[in-house]
Amino acid sequence: MKKLIFFVVIFCALYRSSSAEDKSLTVYAYVNGLVCDFCARALEMTIGKQNAVKAINVNLKDKVITINFNDNQRLEDSVISQLINDAGYTVREITNEKK
Repeated sequence: MKKLIFFVVIFCALYRSSSAEDKSLTVYAYVNGLVCDFCARALEMTIGKQNAVKAINVNLKDKVITINFNDNQRLEDSVISQLINDAGYTVREITNEKK
């Protein structure tokens, strides 16, 4: 009986850890006004220095900023919008899915 209980406990623990959702998050910010590499680098520095940000990539062709966050961390959409607006750009949309 002890072995059965032990097996059930281990099975439940493994099941929960394997079914847990990814704790990291990627956010896509679609931005108007991105035209040059200087724009991209300025935004990478501004957003990238936030503690929650793991990595950032600015795609000038698609005018999208991809922000990868550290596990269990993220910035609110309003904070991302404010950072981008303060840098002189307009946010069209922020989403968790790439379009």
